[in-house]
Amino acid sequence: MDTLELGLKDKVVIVTGGNDGLGRACVERFARSGARVATCARRKELLERVADQVRRETGADVLAMPADVTRPEQVEAFVAATLARWGGVDVLVNNAGTSAAAGFEQVSDATWQEDIELKLMAAVRLCRLVIPHMKRRGGGRIVNVTTVGGKAPAARSLPTSVTRAAGINLTKSLANEYAPDGILVNTICLGVVKSGQWERRITGDREAFYREQAEKRRVPLGRFGEAHEFADLVAFLCSARAAYITGTAINFDGGLSATV
Repeated sequence: MDTLELGLKDKVVIVTGGNDGLGRACVERFARSGARVATCARRKELLERVADQVRRETGADVLAMPADVTRPEQVEAFVAATLARWGGVDVLVNNAGTSAAAGFEQVSDATWQEDIELKLMAAVRLCRLVIPHMKRRGGGRIVNVTTVGGKAPAARSLPTSVTRAAGINLTKSLANEYAPDGILVNTICLGVVKSGQWERRITGDREAFYREQAEKRRVPLGRFGEAHEFADLVAFLCSARAAYITGTAINFDGGLSATV
């Protein structure tokens, strides 16, 4: 049970990329807070299994719909299904995305375009679809998931560092424009956090892998972030307790980034 009441009960929440890792943790966290959660991902069977488990464990109303966020017609259908079911949207978490990092000369036009579609245009389209409904409800919350590399890119971090920088800029632009409508927009900049992308790289001892990687990257706190810690931060930013926070880019990185 929450010791800090977040005021999320019966809120309508959209989480993209909700079938594993950070997205799944968000779906579970909102469900435990009594929200009604709509989530999408490309892997239908995994998405449905996750949704069934969350329903059983929390009793929450969960809508799980296969959708590729780079396909505008699928995004539109997903948002339309959410509106048809619950009549509005209060929270949007733009979480879908994968890591792509290479040297400048190795990144083709096609790779640039794919990354822009996945990490920038998907967020743009989802925001465009839900903001009018948030305005009609008197406000809302949007959280865009980006990375600390969007603030301070390392070498060979393209195209992700560029598209994540665009996501940070989008966050601030929307926060400024829609503050009068009560729509608060923030971004969480990830460092190294346990997620599905990392899990798929592990071949040996899981905890040893994470310890070694944290040491290699010189994370000041000496460890990777946990998915449930990330989900707690998302839930707080979307809650009644964060009513004076908008336009921020919060580092969730254990102190890793050199920028604030």
